Amino acid sequence: MRRTSIMVAASAALLALVTACNGGSTEPSSSGTAPGTTTPSPTASAGGTGGDTVMVKHAQGTTEVPADPEKVFVFDLGVMDSLNALGIQPDGVPDAPYPEELQDLADGAEVQIGSLTEPDLDVIAEQEPDLVIVSAATAGAYPELSGIAPTIDLSMDYSEPMESFTQNVTALGEVFGREMQVQAALGAIETKIEDARATLKDAGNTNGLVVMTGSGEITAFGPESRFGLVHDVLGVPSATPVMAEGRDGAPASTEFIADADPDNLFVIDEDAALGRQGATAEDVLDDELVDGTKAARNGKVIHLDPADWYLVGYGLDNLHRMINEVVNHVATASPTGLGRDASGT
Repeated sequence: MRRTSIMVAASAALLALVTACNGGSTEPSSSGTAPGTTTPSPTASAGGTGGDTVMVKHAQGTTEVPADPEKVFVFDLGVMDSLNALGIQPDGVPDAPYPEELQDLADGAEVQIGSLTEPDLDVIAEQEPDLVIVSAATAGAYPELSGIAPTIDLSMDYSEPMESFTQNVTALGEVFGREMQVQAALGAIETKIEDARATLKDAGNTNGLVVMTGSGEITAFGPESRFGLVHDVLGVPSATPVMAEGRDGAPASTEFIADADPDNLFVIDEDAALGRQGATAEDVLDDELVDGTKAARNGKVIHLDPADWYLVGYGLDNLHRMINEVVNHVATASPTGLGRDASGT
């Protein structure tokens, strides 16, 4: 990935000045503008006061929202991570198993607005927020939420993950008057990606397979999935085709892992991320077929941080942690050259 890719997208979105509008209606998308960007206007300033608004094009349409809104409700932990990086405290957040990095932000919110998947519509209506932000897990409630308050859907498009992420955080920058801060943060991420890809390439021509365990089951993920960052962004080749539709992977098994025989086996424990009791990822993968893979023999069964990968995902701070985790494990030789990676991160 070239450094110019994200910066061009960010610069293009930043050139789209925000619109001063009267009223607060939501309009369907008709302009063909990329999701997460704002429609151009020469008259208003993002982050302004006195009735200025921003027209945000997102996954479910175009919504007019107040510039620099005062009361903001957020359902997506990746968006919360980006807001945290920008110094913005949301007023309403869902009941969720927050990672340590977001706990202070969650504790600082005044209102609990439901769960990650089920908004409390009565509470939200009573509180009258200026802006509600949803993503894939809450996208089904968009019609109801948009009838209560201006609502934008910042779901990720995993077929073009960095382009989608850039558009989403650029929109956040324009809504909250943090354009230059967002641009600088995206530049730092792009530099990290370039360095990571070079480091991983120098580490050798190794491939990888991403699997998630949950409720005793195994799911495999390939490129253009919710965990496709390993392949699509960092350039680690997939050890085998994963025949899945959409973002959520395909059912797999220890036999599938053995047939793929990956150099690196990346493991995400869904139960651990959600705080559920059950078989751990180590238990589920404690199998002679998995033990026979190159990954297991060379200490490259890599247990990724479940909260960072499953709960948060793409965020201005969290992307740094996710990239570091992949690079540190893939590019570092196993201390013994044998057995599973024992770091647990």
